[in-house]
Amino acid sequence: MERTLVLVKPDGVQRGLIGEVIARFERRGLRLVGAKFIQVGQSLAETHYAEHVGKPFYAGLISYITSAPVMAMVWEGPNAVAAVRQTVGSTKPVEAAPGTIRHDYALEVGRNLIHASDKPETGVREVGLWFKAEELVDWNRAVDAWVFEK
Repeated sequence: MERTLVLVKPDGVQRGLIGEVIARFERRGLRLVGAKFIQVGQSLAETHYAEHVGKPFYAGLISYITSAPVMAMVWEGPNAVAAVRQTVGSTKPVEAAPGTIRHDYALEVGRNLIHASDKPETGVREVGLWFKAEELVDWNRAVDAWVFEK
């Protein structure tokens, strides 16, 4: 099973959209294996966004992600990264497909509600950055046989 990190960013938290985001992923068939509501510190923010150091938007990104709490989650399922990215929609909300979270709830890139790992290897790295192994729960739902083929 593939795992991926999802963050409901400060704008999504402030707008009360955590439940909507969780509901979308649950309805999609993904399994929640870790969640925590946290205030992101400077160090975690800088490590998470290290690939953007030196870019014009970097300082604003760090300031934004540390400005209010986030809901950090780990979702699991076959092709979880691709399924989450498809459900979330394009980084640019005005280009996101109708029915995606960003299409339905966002207007601008800087307030696009969610972070989602972009590749399976990124998912592994990000899950390890945001969660300790003991914070993740391996479990089976009664409906798993009706959602997952294997």
